[in-house]
Amino acid sequence: MTAHVLNDTGVMLGRSIKHVSRSLDTIITVTIMPIAFLLLFRYVFGGAIQSGSGNYTNYLMPGVLLIAIASGISYTGFRLFNDMQSGVFERFHSMPIARSSVLWGHVLTSLVSNAISVLVILLVGLGIGFRSSAGPLAWLAVFGILAIFTLALTWLAVIAGLSASTVDGASAFSYPLIFLPFISSAFVPTETMPGPVRAFAENQPVTAIVNSIRALLDQDPVGNDIWVALAWCVGVLVVSYGLAMMAYKRKIA
Repeated sequence: MTAHVLNDTGVMLGRSIKHVSRSLDTIITVTIMPIAFLLLFRYVFGGAIQSGSGNYTNYLMPGVLLIAIASGISYTGFRLFNDMQSGVFERFHSMPIARSSVLWGHVLTSLVSNAISVLVILLVGLGIGFRSSAGPLAWLAVFGILAIFTLALTWLAVIAGLSASTVDGASAFSYPLIFLPFISSAFVPTETMPGPVRAFAENQPVTAIVNSIRALLDQDPVGNDIWVALAWCVGVLVVSYGLAMMAYKRKIA
């Protein structure tokens, strides 16, 4: 039974990745926007921002990676909505395949495509001065956090894709997620913010995630931030997965 599900999921993953690879405008949009933010803050705003860090590119990198992921998952909702509208879902459900594999194909495609975006942005960062003294285990921890963050947001995208009534609604939910890093420690220290804004910034998930990744890359003590970050990511993942499966069962009932 497990082998059957894994095989069906692999087939759905291959189908979805082929669709993504044929849509170069999607790949470019997802990658170019975060790179533009990276260059904008590095070369336009960087000289005026006091981050307390000797290398502002290093300071920027975690937040830019999260923006890339938040931007990328919007296309999961978009592709899922299009599959539903085109009748592909109904055809799949008439075939002897595991029903969960249809959703997992989209989710794993998001994980793969966002991983590629992250690697491209890291390469651009290296070209403009990003450096890290982190060892293999620290890098593994960074990629692990980013993977859990991607899965958590992707299942939110699945909910939007299943529930939206228009194609714009299927992807527009990601806009607040894209801008959430701007009200966090991603680009400036939270200490520089006014009271109410600082309170929000210090108690929202992006700040803990950014601080954890930044500390791992700089080989600084991570402290409690990593546990807060994991709690947020896992909590959102569990809740969003549960709600997505409920929405899916209603659609196929």
